[in-house]
Amino acid sequence: MEYYDLHTHSVFSDGELIPSEMARRMKNAGVSGFAITDHADFSNTSWIMDRLRKLQDWRDDYSVKMLFGVEITHVPPKLIDSAVELAWKEGAEIVVVHGETLAEPVEEGTNAAAVESGASILAHPGIIDEKLAEKAVDNEVYLEISARKGHCLGNGCVARFCEKPVVNTDTHSPSDIITPATALKICRAAGISRPEKVLENNCRLFKKLWKKAKK
Repeated sequence: MEYYDLHTHSVFSDGELIPSEMARRMKNAGVSGFAITDHADFSNTSWIMDRLRKLQDWRDDYSVKMLFGVEITHVPPKLIDSAVELAWKEGAEIVVVHGETLAEPVEEGTNAAAVESGASILAHPGIIDEKLAEKAVDNEVYLEISARKGHCLGNGCVARFCEKPVVNTDTHSPSDIITPATALKICRAAGISRPEKVLENNCRLFKKLWKKAKK
């Protein structure tokens, strides 16, 4: 089964690996494609995208597909819409918003703002209610089941209320990269009876964004 990881970090924020090594390790784990989504706010979105854009002309020569974007992180809720808009303007091919994880002091209201922002994914949203989960589906914002320690504490809530979640690693180091089989197990552990459907959501979203990026 194909697996596409839509949430990872490189040395251009707090990750440990350069994109080329990420690509090689992802391929070795059986991952078909991944998105680099480095932590960003108004101060560094342009800088990150300038760095990642330098790979665009060569990425077809890699054995794994790569998308380049950002994760809007700890931006005040009232500014998230503007931060997402800036990311798209700067050439991001995917935009993730850092949700109200139980592991960090993210400002309340971030989840709701992200769902209204036009982002691609609301990462590790923590405790989320059914109404907001339904609105996320309506707005085509995917909610994340996370493989990352701490962030995974809210996986059960996402699994319970979200019809179309995605499962991502939030990779920062080599040990965070997972195989497709492990992605399935993480979904099962969250209480999802048909985890292969979640991987299909990842595949569908990645290919949609990939097609747009390649135009």
